Amino acid sequence: MSVTDVALPAGERFPEPGSAPRTAGGLLRSLAHLLRDPGLALALLWVGLVVVAAVAPALLAPGDPLAVDTAAHLHAPSPGHPFGTDRLGRDLFAETVHGTGRTLPAAALATAIGLGAGTVLGLLAGFLRGAADLVIMRLVDVLLAIPGLLLALMLVAVLGKGDTVDVGIAIGVAAVASTARVMRAEVLRVSESGFVEAARTGGARWTRVVLRHVLPNSMGPVWVLTLLLFGEAILGVTTLGFLGFGAQPPTPEWGSLVSSGRDFLGSAWWLSILPGTVVALTVLAANRVSRAFDGEGTGPR
Repeated sequence: MSVTDVALPAGERFPEPGSAPRTAGGLLRSLAHLLRDPGLALALLWVGLVVVAAVAPALLAPGDPLAVDTAAHLHAPSPGHPFGTDRLGRDLFAETVHGTGRTLPAAALATAIGLGAGTVLGLLAGFLRGAADLVIMRLVDVLLAIPGLLLALMLVAVLGKGDTVDVGIAIGVAAVASTARVMRAEVLRVSESGFVEAARTGGARWTRVVLRHVLPNSMGPVWVLTLLLFGEAILGVTTLGFLGFGAQPPTPEWGSLVSSGRDFLGSAWWLSILPGTVVALTVLAANRVSRAFDGEGTGPR
């Protein structure tokens, strides 16, 4: 994965991270540059709303998402019910908001597993090389040979199907390979740099070389990849929820909400379309933020 220019107005770029200390004023200027892009500003706003929904859903939807009202059976979207109601009269907006608290933590767990394990494997393969590199990369090749969703399905079938934690673990394991490949490539590049050779020549212990020089200067593209992995993890968790894995009804979760409306697409389109739109917008927003920060944090420290 190559590092490209950030998505800023023409002629504007982030400063190289190693070129100047990060002061509060510098961070504010960088944020101001980012917010000049309306698309990015909207993406950040949407991500913020989704995080609020996951952490404090009652702020956005104070009602009980499981409250049944048979008199409001399959009501279309209205001011009282922005997303309409489901077949039991439950408010779909409240279900979607409260379902964020299930989907997002599972996606965050998957991202943490993919980032953590992939970073360690890539670091070991790129720095140790030789037999360690050969064994680790053959393992990565095996993981890459299996489609990510199929691998996640296999793992979640073994772990169980009644918990979003199991889904998050399965998605995370499937994401390890891509992180490991990116990390290995960066470690190989950084290991040939002059400051790493100077540290080795100066007699620095290999642990200090790795932790002080190689690891920090290899993480730039990996941090960018993290946001992409997070978007993919949301999509993966939702897909498995749609297939019946993860949180079980009546517990609201994005995938199960989309799935529950598939039998009513002709008469109650909002049951699947509106939660599905929330999923799509969240994934697109995460990818947009990732593109904006692509290239930040790759200079030597």
